[in-house]
Amino acid sequence: MPLQLPAPSADALAASHSLQCLIADDIRRRQGWISFARYMELTLYAPQFGYYSGGAAKLGKEGDFTTAPELTPLFGATLAQVAAELFAQTAPAILEFGAGSGKLAFDILSELQAGGVALQHYLIIEVSPQLRASQQQRLAGFPNVQWLDRWPERFSGVAIGNEVLDAMPVSLVVRTADGWKERGVAGANPDEDPHAGPFVFADRDCDPALIAQIPDADELPVGYLTEVHPVAIGFMRSLAALLGEGQDGGKGAVALLIDYGFPGREYYLGQRSEGTLMCHYRHHAHPDPFYLPGLQDVTAHVDFTAMARAAVEGGLDLLGYVSQAGFLLGAGIGDLLLRTPPEQAARYLPQANAVQKLISPAEMGELFKVLAVGRGVEWPQRLLQHDRSHRL
Repeated sequence: MPLQLPAPSADALAASHSLQCLIADDIRRRQGWISFARYMELTLYAPQFGYYSGGAAKLGKEGDFTTAPELTPLFGATLAQVAAELFAQTAPAILEFGAGSGKLAFDILSELQAGGVALQHYLIIEVSPQLRASQQQRLAGFPNVQWLDRWPERFSGVAIGNEVLDAMPVSLVVRTADGWKERGVAGANPDEDPHAGPFVFADRDCDPALIAQIPDADELPVGYLTEVHPVAIGFMRSLAALLGEGQDGGKGAVALLIDYGFPGREYYLGQRSEGTLMCHYRHHAHPDPFYLPGLQDVTAHVDFTAMARAAVEGGLDLLGYVSQAGFLLGAGIGDLLLRTPPEQAARYLPQANAVQKLISPAEMGELFKVLAVGRGVEWPQRLLQHDRSHRL
């Protein structure tokens, strides 16, 4: 059945067609097949035409999806409170990966400024030129914000990645009667199916290293399709090296990764036999990654066990793993909400409704998790009351 989604503009269609041609050329140059990770990398990050690099990415009510900072400034204010507490053990610095519209940075900086917290610098690593320009405009009033084109050699402070891991390319694998195969992308043959789009899935022999991430992989049934996360694992290893180098100054370092996902043994349950891959286009969720490449977000849930393992193997300590609801409540978002008196209903109720979305198990509170890793840092006890590290 064709997808019933809002029609894009002529310019957007032209941009998507250009990206399709780029991907098709890449497939031809690689002997007719690319991994899904390569396809996802191109559709999200290809210069000029990728979703995050070509100007199509939009956040908030008018865009394709809404993140927690877009709902309420209390999300960023809560993170600022945690960061301010951790600065007693780290340098007073923040490093944000993928800062989106800049809303989270603005709210964190505003809260720290209002609290009189001296911040050495707020560093941002952003791959999207469009989003970087938006961030620079929004954060013009904060002179201590710096944008980096590459990772620093070392870092002491609080690193933040809000919905960053889920945007990293994933590999697809499927168990067949002949063993595990890697599901990649090939060009469609119009002679076989005149109604097919430009790309189709195609399976090839699988590198055993991809399957190592899956617990009890040989016990999964034939036909089981899922994602594995070598790019995100590589990111966590690089993050471990970065935070470890920060120890040279005698100060600690910590990273907060906030995203939707599961521990490994929940990620690869039988009920998820089709994986978690999902696409977002103008607040419509659907499963077709070949629909209008470059105009939609393509994402997958995070295997937090694999992320934590990569961090620990890289020399970091696992400080905490908790639901977003547990983290925000433990960090005091309720107290921040009460800064607005409930009697002032016109101001209080919208904030209360937004906080409810952040913490409700039926909304973002349970699906989203917070993984904290670091070196030389003692994690605040108030953030351990809902800890689930034992489930990783």
